[in-house]
Parts: sequence; structure tokens; C-alpha cells
Amino acid sequence: DTAGDGTTTATVLAQAIVREGAKAVAAGMNPMDLKRGIDKAVASVVEELKKNAKKVTSPSETSQVGTISANGEKEIGEMISLAMQKVGAEGVITVEEAKGIQTELDVVEGMQFDRGYISPYFVTNAEKMTADLENPYILIHEKKLSSLQPILPLLEAVVQSGRPLVIIAEDVDGEALATLVVNKLRGGLKIAAVKAPGFGDRRKAMLEDIAILTGGQVISEDIGIKLENVTLPMLGQAKKVHINKENTTIVEGAGNSDDIKGRCKQIRAQIEETTSDYDREKLQERLAKLAGG
Repeated sequence: DTAGDGTTTATVLAQAIVREGAKAVAAGMNPMDLKRGIDKAVASVVEELKKNAKKVTSPSETSQVGTISANGEKEIGEMISLAMQKVGAEGVITVEEAKGIQTELDVVEGMQFDRGYISPYFVTNAEKMTADLENPYILIHEKKLSSLQPILPLLEAVVQSGRPLVIIAEDVDGEALATLVVNKLRGGLKIAAVKAPGFGDRRKAMLEDIAILTGGQVISEDIGIKLENVTLPMLGQAKKVHINKENTTIVEGAGNSDDIKGRCKQIRAQIEETTSDYDREKLQERLAKLAGG
């Protein structure tokens, strides 16, 4: 049997529904009654399809589906199959236009989000323009950081620990950014700052994901935590944080595995409940990032 993605079948069925529907309306049938009938029939057929559906289980079947979706390109089908093997059922696969003529598969380990370093002065590798921090503490702050005064005791504790610090905040600017850059250039503090991913309620949720993944706490006055009261145990930790101009990747967060599994379960429940395709897509992205971290 050949596995496909069903697009051709769906197109043929849609065309038949339109043709027969137009005939019924022309013969005097009420269009709204017709629509309600189609909706009921669709719901019934979908239920039956779910009962009879056969899960794609082998790499060769995944490759067949990918090849048909890619208009018969076997190489792309095999690459899709390989990507799914590497990231698993909950991983996210994105397709981007290449800068060259080669088709490549790039697997990102850890949790990656689309925010890079706030200042290029934070880079540790000038040739690659990346900031790589090994075994860092991670400060997760919901608001903007414009002054370092509230976290001076925390910064001193981080310096004494000899470990780097990554700050994830709504923004870091003004005197705070200038002071951090000067300290980084003088070699007194291994540090990098990045903007928090997402916007609004989604940002809060993503910061909580990062906190659970790294075993830290989101520093937010909404839950009664002020910056001046933050101590080292409240910070997240990871084996490594890799930052470039556009993305930040947290590798092997130090969070409790049961907490991470619980968070994943919570997100899966939200995916099941939501009726918005956009929200479902964003929730699936969050789930993949958390599972991949």
C-alpha cells in the first residue's frame, strides 16, 4: 500500500460537493439547510475515518507521505522522514529557503526561541558572532531592566560563584545595559542579555516554560517577587546557552523532569481544548521546545 497525505482525494471530494450542492440549490433547496446537512455528514465521515485510520509507523511510510506532499520529490520525502525520526512526534519541523542550492537538515537540540543578544558586545566568539555560556545561571525577569541597583547583591553572588549569567527580560536598556557591557568587556562578569520571546500572555507562558525547564522562577511582581529579593537558588540553570544575533538555545536545562512532564501534559490539554488553529500551532511549538530542551 502507498501512503499519501490525502490532498488529491480531498480536492476531488470538495469539487464533487460543490458541483452537487450547486445542482441542489438550483433545484430550489435552501442553501442553509444544505450547509447544515453537509456539516452533519462531514462530522460523521470524520468519525468513521478516525476509526478506520491506520497510523504511519515506519520511516518508509513517513517517507512516502513526505514524497507525495513534496510533489513526488523522493529526496525531500526521505529528508522529512529523517527529520521526524530525529525530533519525535512532538518535535517541530520548519522549512526555510536555503542560501545555497543544497537541501540540508539542521537539528537543533535544546529549547530555542527567536530572540538574539541585545548587544553584540556580549559575544564570546568574535569570528562566529555568537555568545556561548557554559553552566550559566539564568535570570528570568518579566519586566524591563533599566537599572542594576536592585540586583547588585545578586550580581556579586554570581561573580563569587565564578559562573556566567544569562538575563532574559522584556528588555535591558539604559544604565543597566551600559553597565553590563562595561563589566563584560573588563572581564569581571561573564554575561549575556536577551529579550524575552513572545508577547502579552504568550510571553508570560513562555517565560514560565523556560523557568520550569531550567529549574528557576519567573521574577514577577504580580506574584510578589521583587528583583531586590532574588537569590541564586531562584535562578534557572543549564548545561549551556548558545546565543547568536537571531536565536537563543538553552541546552539541558536543570529543571525537575516531573515538573517538565507535568507542564507538557498541561500544554497538551490546552491543544485539545483550543478551537483556534493559530493558538494550536503556537501551543504545539511550545510543547516541542519544552520536550526538546
